[in-house]
Amino acid sequence: MSYVPKDWTPTSSAIFYDDPRAAIAWLGKAFGFEPRIVVDGPNGELMHSELVCGEAVIQVAGAGGMPGSASPRKLEGAFTQSLYVFVPDVDAHYATAKAAGAEIVRELETQHYGDRTYGCLDCEGHPWYFGQRVDDEAWARANAEAGTGD
Repeated sequence: MSYVPKDWTPTSSAIFYDDPRAAIAWLGKAFGFEPRIVVDGPNGELMHSELVCGEAVIQVAGAGGMPGSASPRKLEGAFTQSLYVFVPDVDAHYATAKAAGAEIVRELETQHYGDRTYGCLDCEGHPWYFGQRVDDEAWARANAEAGTGD
């Protein structure tokens, strides 16, 4: 038996939203995440959810469900994490996210280390970065340079 449950990755982020149901819908429309489980509490509040996009798994929950949790909306735009997700076609992903209203904070471009990436804010201000490896040799060169201190 694996220590990682079936259909999970070893790491999954839980993201807190003021309106988690609206966030789940928005994350689907903008980023392609699909809910695989949504658990309601006794008062109709969202207790737990799991969303997937390719092999990525995230959890969406209501802000305040865990002591100290908050949406960036409540933190005057501050945030405590960002997510980086590899996607198979970052150019198409960028176009879809932008059309859905994602606020682009870093334009789509190919980085010196071989990833084509962009950065954006979601419907409540959480930062997301999406990328696609487009040049394995550039990645190897960047790692070699970093390993030598150059």
